[in-house]
Amino acid sequence: MSTITTHSSTSPTGTTAPWKPLFLTHLSKLPSPEFVLTSLHPAPSGSPTPYHPRVRYCIFRGMWAELPPNKHTEAPQNPRVYETELPTFTTDARMEKVPEIFASSAGHGGRAQSVGSGGGGPIEAAFWIKEVMTQWRIKGEAFVVAEDIEGEGEESSGVRTVKSEVGKRMRVVMEGKEREWSWGREVTAQFGNLSPGMRGSFKNPPPGTPVSQAPADKDHELGQKVADLHDPIARENFRVVIIKPEEVEQLDLSDPSQARRWRFTFVGEKGQDDGTIGEWKKEELWP
Repeated sequence: MSTITTHSSTSPTGTTAPWKPLFLTHLSKLPSPEFVLTSLHPAPSGSPTPYHPRVRYCIFRGMWAELPPNKHTEAPQNPRVYETELPTFTTDARMEKVPEIFASSAGHGGRAQSVGSGGGGPIEAAFWIKEVMTQWRIKGEAFVVAEDIEGEGEESSGVRTVKSEVGKRMRVVMEGKEREWSWGREVTAQFGNLSPGMRGSFKNPPPGTPVSQAPADKDHELGQKVADLHDPIARENFRVVIIKPEEVEQLDLSDPSQARRWRFTFVGEKGQDDGTIGEWKKEELWP
């Protein structure tokens, strides 16, 4: 398996986002780290707006490049070479959110492009942590990582986009070990972190098609369990989606008489004199 060969994966210097530690602490209180994801769906011809919102629940799968050790999987894991503030979730390439992320991106990618890595469309993720009465909203762009993220031959424009845009936010914490880190290994580790039943869901009949249409064959039926980390059908449909935040909002309602709200805005290398922590500007707002 090849390793990183592009300079785009070496991140700018920076510090941990000021919102990240508390955000992860809050998520740890959830029995299941579910969140609501909104994407943009191309509107039908004649619509007064170019896109319609689409919403669904997803499961937070950790920060990109920061998968914790998992004794229940045999999937090889990358060394902790990088740290990020890039939330991830997994999805099936055949679900509508994938082409939506491509179609709403700056490149307006069609379905033909959405079969591989790429994207960059705008999304918003909302988390409600009832245990601490706090809402988190993350606005940014989403990038899809497929099997083609590593391999032989020339990289596609989508692969280059992912490695460039995501790589900008990957900070090196283990100097000199960058070439020991692999994009493909990270995707396999994400797949391995799923239960056999969840892995088997990527061999379901095409999502959203009528049940009157029988499965194409026995390899595309409900209820399968997959142990093979490289099952060809499951891996063909498996995707990791990386959220690149541009703005994060925290709304604390734990004290009804004194609700508080903060907005963290990514300012990158520009920097600002007032309210900037590392690469993020923090500002308190009226709730």
